[in-house]
Amino acid sequence: MLQLTADERRALRARAHGLNPVVSISQNGLSESVLKEIDASLNAHELIKVRVYGDDREARDAYMTAICTQLGAGAVQQIGKLLVIYRPSAILAAKKAAAAPRKKAEPRRTKRSFQGGSKR
Repeated sequence: MLQLTADERRALRARAHGLNPVVSISQNGLSESVLKEIDASLNAHELIKVRVYGDDREARDAYMTAICTQLGAGAVQQIGKLLVIYRPSAILAAKKAAAAPRKKAEPRRTKRSFQGGSKR
């Protein structure tokens, strides 16, 4: 299970605010196919929301811990029936590093003084 600091969790909550749930857990519970879908979504997005249909709070807590321990993810937040889960992806990190614009070299500056006035 990935441990997140409070600052990391706060930044991830801010990033997750505009996300829609990508996986739903319904009456069948946390099946193997649901875990595979969560794993695929984490590989593609790093940060996902999972909607749990059901009113049992203890079951939602159990789902969150089971997902995080089995997939090596970190629990970011649980609001009502929404679970926010994060797992860093090596594939996305490599893509971001390759796509990052390279910093241009600063132009060479020469010292010029325009205070001398004109020579007549």
